[in-house]
Amino acid sequence: MATQKKPAVDAVLVGFGWTGAIMGMELTAAGLQVLALERGEMRDTLPDFAYPRITDELSYGIRGKLFQNLAKETVTVRHSLADTAVPYRQLGSFLPGDGVGGAGVHWNGHHWRPLPDDLRIRSRHEEHYGKKFIPAGMQLQDWGVTYDELEPHFDQFEKICGTSGRAGNLRGQIQPGGNPFEGPRSNEFPTPPLASVNSAVLFEKAVRELGYHPFPQAAANVSQAYTNPHGVQLGPCNFCGFCERFGCYMYAKSSPQTTLLPVLMKRANFELRTRSHVVRVNLAADGKRATGVTYIDAQGNEVEQPADLVVLCAYQFHNVRLMLLSNIGQKYDPATGRGVVGRNYAYQLNAGATLFFDQSKPMNPFVGAGAAGSVIDDFDGDNFDHGPLGFVGGATINSITTGGRPIQQMAVPAGTPTWGAGWKRAIKDNYLYTASVGSQGSVMSYRDNYLDLDPTYKDVYGQPLLRMTFDWKANDIAMTQFIATKIEGIARAMGPRSYQVNVRKPGDHYDLRVYQSTHNTGGAVMGTDPSTSAVNRYLQSWDVPNVFVMGASAFPQNFGYNPTGVVGALAYWAAKAIRERYLKNPGSLA
Repeated sequence: MATQKKPAVDAVLVGFGWTGAIMGMELTAAGLQVLALERGEMRDTLPDFAYPRITDELSYGIRGKLFQNLAKETVTVRHSLADTAVPYRQLGSFLPGDGVGGAGVHWNGHHWRPLPDDLRIRSRHEEHYGKKFIPAGMQLQDWGVTYDELEPHFDQFEKICGTSGRAGNLRGQIQPGGNPFEGPRSNEFPTPPLASVNSAVLFEKAVRELGYHPFPQAAANVSQAYTNPHGVQLGPCNFCGFCERFGCYMYAKSSPQTTLLPVLMKRANFELRTRSHVVRVNLAADGKRATGVTYIDAQGNEVEQPADLVVLCAYQFHNVRLMLLSNIGQKYDPATGRGVVGRNYAYQLNAGATLFFDQSKPMNPFVGAGAAGSVIDDFDGDNFDHGPLGFVGGATINSITTGGRPIQQMAVPAGTPTWGAGWKRAIKDNYLYTASVGSQGSVMSYRDNYLDLDPTYKDVYGQPLLRMTFDWKANDIAMTQFIATKIEGIARAMGPRSYQVNVRKPGDHYDLRVYQSTHNTGGAVMGTDPSTSAVNRYLQSWDVPNVFVMGASAFPQNFGYNPTGVVGALAYWAAKAIRERYLKNPGSLA
């Protein structure tokens, strides 16, 4: 098959979700001719997310209409180096997006900043607990960038999204009702918190009585009409209960479609090509400069796209895989610990409780939003003393009502029949009176949790699939067991007639079948040492300076928060470095 060659552009973006849209805005504003290549289809609020079409749980919640087609490309998974990896063929544990907007379309909208010490986690633990506190094989790394450096970009992304919430630390002053553990903010949230749902009201009362510090979940579901700095208007959330796994028909959930694309798509120096699957980044003969990319178009043609600057803006897995397929950086070897691409894959470990109340306390779960609820941060990061506990990490604990959809969000007490009259009776008796308390737990990086190319399985284009080697470690289980005791105490204090706790136990293995979060991280981690990081502090490849790699692939380990707020801020941080430094003097920024 002959390869077509397109005219050169200044910058090519691989993938067109949040980071692609951000980089598109920033680089076109700098005067560059920018091309975005998205392997999925075009999607926009209208017509794709129009009501009532989008509130179809079977199509979007069960069949995953907005998610990656695993028949074309997937990952293979194994627990250890001694195992044979097998393909992830049915969506379960995580849900990578597909099409314009990527996972930024179907996310719930939890909008977090990291704790300042999350970004210097190794230094923090060595200072507080000593080097011996960190378990053997755990590869804790500082990020190479500080909270103070990123704060303007956290603020910038929140303003783009119109994020609703309440500041807990405003310019160093602790604010009532906010998160007292957070780093200082330069500004209050753009919009006030979402209204409290019934379960959050009970949760807040219970945790205050227990001595904890509740605050409203920061939400990229705007609480009132809002116009962002680009002049794009968002509407108030109506608590329809169709956030996670769905696009937003109300223009209320922040996504590339509702915040950036109405402006970017009108710029003359921007072009988007959908159904364009990038298969490699092309390198010059010396391997030290990218010359562009090669992609397969909608007709199956191989197309070469020359570009002076290549920015990988795809999902975490795809960024790492493209680097491996393109020989950008040294691939990681767990046997020797050498190499960087594929290093430090991490995930999250969650626990939770389902609560059933009597008829005097209706929870009305159908009134929900992706980030409607209350949270505590008392047991996240290093906000509590780990010394006597002997593990690294922690978790946020929340009560959030995302909705009450009839297929996926029907909870019944343990022992209920799975069909028939008994099941129907349990649904009738419990649906309106159900709530949850959940945690989102950090997972550290380890020497033998990593990503590489599978030696056996290939995608529809004949390229090796990405292989994930991952399992829970003793530290992770100890963390979630500790957090589960706090969850149970809170559940009990909320006064349900019954509750049931779900938590991983020692000896449990990572289970692909159960959804947890689409918060996969690492594999192309950032840092200041090229022997332990694939990209520098500006997300620039150490080995190929005109390649930048966005997204959660840059996280050296994972924390107890949703990653999107950090992903967006890092994209703005990198874009600023490109505009102000790289374009003036192309080359390494570190």
